[in-house]
Parts: sequence; C-alpha cells; structure tokens
Amino acid sequence: MSKMNLMILPLALLVSGAVNAATVNPFYVGARAGGVHYADFDAKTGNVHTNPSQEASIDKDDFAGGIFMGYNVTPWFAIETGYTWLGEVTLKGDDHHDDGKIEQQVIDLVGKFTYQATDSLDLYTKVGGAWQFSHFKDNDISDRDDSLIATAGLGAEYHFTNNLSARAEYQYYHDMEVKPGDTKLDWDAHYYGMSLVYGWGAPAAVVPVVAEVVEASTIQLEPISVEMPFAFDSNELSEQDMQRLEPIAQRLVNFPEAQLVVIGHTDSTGVEAYNQKLSEKRALTVATYLTKHFNIDPSRVSAEGRGELDPAASNDTVEGRAQNRRADVTTPGFEIEQAAVAAVAQ
Repeated sequence: MSKMNLMILPLALLVSGAVNAATVNPFYVGARAGGVHYADFDAKTGNVHTNPSQEASIDKDDFAGGIFMGYNVTPWFAIETGYTWLGEVTLKGDDHHDDGKIEQQVIDLVGKFTYQATDSLDLYTKVGGAWQFSHFKDNDISDRDDSLIATAGLGAEYHFTNNLSARAEYQYYHDMEVKPGDTKLDWDAHYYGMSLVYGWGAPAAVVPVVAEVVEASTIQLEPISVEMPFAFDSNELSEQDMQRLEPIAQRLVNFPEAQLVVIGHTDSTGVEAYNQKLSEKRALTVATYLTKHFNIDPSRVSAEGRGELDPAASNDTVEGRAQNRRADVTTPGFEIEQAAVAAVAQ
C-alpha cells in the first residue's frame, strides 16, 4: 500500500492535464506540413480507357501543407474543416519534356473520432468529404475542375499542455480528377505529415456560493463524502462524475481550512500489483481534477491507493465488483468561527 502526498501535484498536473484537453479547450486551430503521394492514375478518352503511365512518366510525390480548425463536441468527437495544398503532379513524355502539370488543393469537412490511449496521447480517425480544386495546364490546354470527393484519415496526437499539441497523421483523398480536352484523368492522393495544434475556449469554473447556517460562535462542519464509481480497468471521469464532485468542490473553495482525502479502490480481478497502481491512478485523477479546475492548493490534498484490499462488497458477483471499482472522496469535518461562515454567505 502506497500513499502519495500531493505536495508535488503541480508537476502531475502538467502531465495529466491533457486528460481533459478536449473538454477544457473546445476550439482549436492548426497548421500541417508534409508530403503527398499520388496513386492509381487512370485516363479515359471518349469511351476508351488508357494508362497514362504507358505514355508518360509521372512525378508521384510532392510537398503538401495547409491549415485547419475544429470544435470538440465531446471528448471523443470533433468537427474539423481545413484547407490543404496537395502539391503538383508533373507528367513527362518520352522526350522527358513536360506534358502537363496538375495542381491540387482541397477544402475538407470531417468528423474526428478520438480514443485516449494515455493521459497525453490520443489516437484518432477522420472521415468525411472534401471539395477538390484541380488545375491542369500545358502549352496547349488548360482546365480547372472541382468536385466533391471522399476523404478519410488516421493519426496520433500528443498533448504537451492543455493548449498545445502535435499530430502525426495520414489522410486519403479518393478519386481526384481533371478533364483537359476530351480526356478525363483521375487519381488518388495520400497525404502524410505533422501538425501543430493550439486549443482555447476553456470556460471559467463557476462554483455557487452556499452558506451553512449556524448560530454558535464556533461550529463544527460535518464531513462531506462522495463515492466515485469507475468503469472496468479505467481511471477516467465522466461528466456525471464531475457533477457528483460539486459539493466537495464548494466546500474546498469556500473554506481554505478544508482538506481533501481521496482513496482509490479496485475489484479483485487481475494481478494485485496492477490493481494497486490502478487504484492510485484513480485517486490521482480525482485529486488532479479538483485541484486544477477549482484552483485548490495541492498541499491541502492527499490521495491514496488501496488496490483490492478494502472492498465495499463481495467480489464474487458482477454487482459487487462494480461497487468495488471506486474512489472514496472526503473533506473531513472541522471547527470554524461563525464569522467565517457569515463571510462566505456574503
């Protein structure tokens, strides 16, 4: 059994603050840069299909880059739009002279689905549509074409702080095209690169001021306790869990004398050493949330993990194990002068 004194919580907050990055900062913007690869070229003249690679060599790679912005609807889903320059395709004939160039750019609108792999690392996938603008030009023909195409992608995002993160990502654009003369050219574009993302828009924490009415000059404030349930093998807080913590947060904000004690627990499933660490993570998650979002001095907070050693119910049933996956959150009772309570009421 290990006990963590949260005097060192400021350091923990920097690392674990990315847990709530999506909900803390719903708006974000970013810039992306990398490369693009063109594949599956196809040409059709009239009703006849030809392979352009048989008649011309194709420069199939180029630089790419763009900007984007998004809004996190939930911690796992965002709506994102952006502009990307997808480089230039160069067609060369047998004489190695340019037979034409195709410039490509897109504006996309996608849904972004995120899975939080660790406190700082997210994995995500994107799917949606893109409006492609392609421009073909050579010495004789020039053509601009735009159309709606499908796009999808995946990537990983690392959060340095609540506001700043970096992505490594891949995105696929299907069936881009131009129609110079009586010929139709279509191909696929594969973007890969890095992005830098900045998020903002965190709402200020609002805690209602509640007066505890007493008549004695010195009174005893009773302890407040909340039991926080956790999903199997998880240490994440839901929106409902955060609402359960409101009475605890009010006590800590209103009374600087109030202390916070968080004890994490698990059921008996799995290895005892793993359960011990998981219980510590659960306690730290709750303590970090309260200190970060309500500006509580970490010296007033302690967290402890007891693993599977202190069950609230039998581990022999599904219901009992669910009750044991928890964190006990308490502000112990203490004496206070009535004048201090009156000041809170004002």
